[in-house]
Amino acid sequence: MNKKVRLTKKGNEIIKFGEDVAGFNIPVLNEREIRAAAGLLFLIMFMSVLVAVLKGNFLLIKYAVTIFLTDILIRVFVNPRFSPSLIIGRLIVRNQAPEYVGAKQKRFAWLIGVVLATTMFTLMVVVNSYSPITGIICLVCLIFLFFETAFGICLGCKFYSVFYREKTQYCPGEVCDSKSKQDIQKTSGVQMIIILGFIAYFILAVYFFNDNFNEVPFELFGTESSIQAK
Repeated sequence: MNKKVRLTKKGNEIIKFGEDVAGFNIPVLNEREIRAAAGLLFLIMFMSVLVAVLKGNFLLIKYAVTIFLTDILIRVFVNPRFSPSLIIGRLIVRNQAPEYVGAKQKRFAWLIGVVLATTMFTLMVVVNSYSPITGIICLVCLIFLFFETAFGICLGCKFYSVFYREKTQYCPGEVCDSKSKQDIQKTSGVQMIIILGFIAYFILAVYFFNDNFNEVPFELFGTESSIQAK
């Protein structure tokens, strides 16, 4: 009987979403390793999209989509602990203090990722096609991954409260809890004017110097020309 109970517990530990941590009443995940994993997947997807767009070579993006789908399927339907990207992310941020987030909203966000990745895999790898549909899905995936890794904002988690009435717990940066902003978080009118001024500066730079920027730069030390001469 005890052996059967141990096997059941072991099985539950394998097929599980989120980890039990003292002080938290629901399963949680480490946001720091999630952001690291999102950065890795963003880099893979972004590079593969560039190769496809600039060179018309879809080999890399097919591998990238396969990797992305496999990784996110493991996260959602097996256990995030066994996701290759999250394992690498854990190794990268292992010396940083964990930032715990609720597992429920992350699972919902990753289910959206499963739908997007499955559609991409079916159209690009199985059917071997590309279209505006695959382009839009790629763009959406890149935006989701970029916001996660750059800003710590889980866009998919934003839709959790739309479908579930229960209050979201343990959001990254404690955004679930209503609280007043500290002075260091506030943006002044002067800072907003600086942003608008910077945008105007960039537009003027493009207008006046576009022809100069468009010129192909020459090799400063002349090594390339000397090699060609030989």
